[in-house]
Amino acid sequence: MKIAVLQGSPHKSGSSNMLAKEFIRGAKETGHNVTVLDAAHMDMHPCLGCGHCGMNGECVHKDDNQTIRDTLLSSDMVVFATPIYYFGVSAQLKMVIDRFYSYTMKLSGKHLKAVLITAAWDDNEDVMPYCAGYYEKLCRYMNFENCGMVLGTGCGTPETTKKSVHMQKAYQLGKSV
Repeated sequence: MKIAVLQGSPHKSGSSNMLAKEFIRGAKETGHNVTVLDAAHMDMHPCLGCGHCGMNGECVHKDDNQTIRDTLLSSDMVVFATPIYYFGVSAQLKMVIDRFYSYTMKLSGKHLKAVLITAAWDDNEDVMPYCAGYYEKLCRYMNFENCGMVLGTGCGTPETTKKSVHMQKAYQLGKSV
């Protein structure tokens, strides 16, 4: 299976990317082909809502979204890896998701498998429901098959993440897809 990992963290060695790396390790050990797109450091612009693309055409922006689009349209699975910022995905990842607009018809027609990997400082039960709900709704809307989530609570620093149960959960999820 071809897996595209969209990393939305501005911290290249941050907790969500650490968890994604464990997922990738498990997936590769199982024989999957993985492409990592560091969306947080790519040249991306926000959707203008101009309608030029008609949800199935050329976007007015000429940026790295074309690389993301081509990778996703040639993949079998997408992995959303993000830190939790104010109970949701990072702005960097949200911008990528908003840009799905220009190829919604093609992308939703692929019926991709999907995974969510998050990392949050807080470890209370109130920190993840909004992000998890958003992801689940995105899966339904885009016809993605939700194949699991790693909701990394209590992952405020790479050191705490490294010692957390979430590292093993991410690895196991990678092996199971």
